[in-house]
Amino acid sequence: MIHLSAPDLAIASSLVLMLALLSWRMHLGLQQQLLIAGLRTVIQLVLVGLVLKALFEQLHPLWLIPVSMLMLLAAGREVIARQSKRLAGGYVVGTGAMFISSFAITVLALLVVVQPAPWYQPQYAIPLLGMMLGNTMTGIAVGMERLLKTTHDEKDVIEQRLMLGHTPAEAIRSPMRDAARAGMIPIINAMAAAGIVSLPGMMTGQILAGSPPMEAVKYQILIMFMISAGTGFGTLIALRLTANRLFDEAARLRLDRLTS
Repeated sequence: MIHLSAPDLAIASSLVLMLALLSWRMHLGLQQQLLIAGLRTVIQLVLVGLVLKALFEQLHPLWLIPVSMLMLLAAGREVIARQSKRLAGGYVVGTGAMFISSFAITVLALLVVVQPAPWYQPQYAIPLLGMMLGNTMTGIAVGMERLLKTTHDEKDVIEQRLMLGHTPAEAIRSPMRDAARAGMIPIINAMAAAGIVSLPGMMTGQILAGSPPMEAVKYQILIMFMISAGTGFGTLIALRLTANRLFDEAARLRLDRLTS
């Protein structure tokens, strides 16, 4: 494995600095976000590296619980932070949907497919859960954003359907369908382009680390299918829970539960 030095990373960071400078010169207003995001990347990844180093030296499942919960809660916050229209209780909805889909599929992969010994070995559990949460987070964030915005914009149409005797599920079916497609299209595109347009991240990392290409391919296929299922199930669960929150017990549309 070729080890990277501090000057190597400095060269890479200079590219982000050049992009921020270009944003400033073109008055795009993105330079501050780029610099903050870059700084967060360094700090967060260094901290994660230190935590993982300590975790890899411990083989007790109780060490994984606080780390996993922190990852889940942080992902839930990112889901809400991306919403232009925020639903009361939306944090619980997004976090709960990620917990159900990501944790269930990760545990299934560890117990049935990968089968490390012990099954909760951090070297496998944390990276798998991180990839699941990261992609599921994106699908849920995009899906919820589309559903809430479409429901707000099509308020009159949905209320007319309710007055015609439609149930809440029937009245919001079209926005739900559009939101589900929006949330799942990125991972569908990623699967369709894998190996032709791009080499996925995990496969690239394993090859750079010296793993045999075909072994890296098998792991990447596993990860892609896991991520697709986690994103799909998580998005559908989040959308269903969100739709339920948009109506009260009398089947009335409650947009007063949304904030900007």
